[in-house]
Amino acid sequence: MIKTLWNAVLYKPLYNALIFLVAIIPGGDIGIALIILTIVVKLILFPLTQKSIKSQVAMKQIEPELAKIKAENLSREEQARRTMELYKTKKVNPFSGCLVLLIQFPIIIALYQVFFKGLAVIAPENLYSFVHLPTTLNTMFLGLIDMHAKSIVLAVLAGITQFIQMKIVMPQKPTLPKPTENKTFSEQMSQSMQFQMRYILPVFITFVAYSISSAVALYWVTSNIVTIIQELFVRRKIARAQNA
Repeated sequence: MIKTLWNAVLYKPLYNALIFLVAIIPGGDIGIALIILTIVVKLILFPLTQKSIKSQVAMKQIEPELAKIKAENLSREEQARRTMELYKTKKVNPFSGCLVLLIQFPIIIALYQVFFKGLAVIAPENLYSFVHLPTTLNTMFLGLIDMHAKSIVLAVLAGITQFIQMKIVMPQKPTLPKPTENKTFSEQMSQSMQFQMRYILPVFITFVAYSISSAVALYWVTSNIVTIIQELFVRRKIARAQNA
């Protein structure tokens, strides 16, 4: 049941979209087809991305009010209640930033399956009736990088673009909490998470991108670049609206 649903919702649509793009692209370059497919997926997810960015900006704006609540001598229950009331009043969802990332991981897994089940030999039984077999299937991206092999260049680019993305999301330099600082456990956890998201995550992404294949690394690089553009666009749009 789960496998059937997975194939119907993710694997087959991505597989067919990729084959369709390869069939219409001159030279049948899978890398170019993957870039186009990634941009299309990111545009489809843009409403969620925009909502997530707006929530991040709103969270940043209410930080002084959150600090005031934390500074008051309140019980944990009262502090949690006041915090949730603030989120509700300001229409902020503190967890929306994770939504796009959680949605992206199944897409990455589906792409992994698409490439490792083999595009060198296309399975006609997985194609929709309106998708035709491409006359040429070129796995060498721009004639330089084999999409089935590993690429340290694309893997490093995936890590760099991930770092730039996190730098935009968290513009202030995060620091690890010192043991002597008088901070609450939640504050220490928050700072530790910021440090890991900004510095550890890009390294992890680089490792994963290199371990899997050039195709997944290229997807990650393209996805990060599009996300950076979307992030800057939405933030400037919000800034213009606030200054109007």
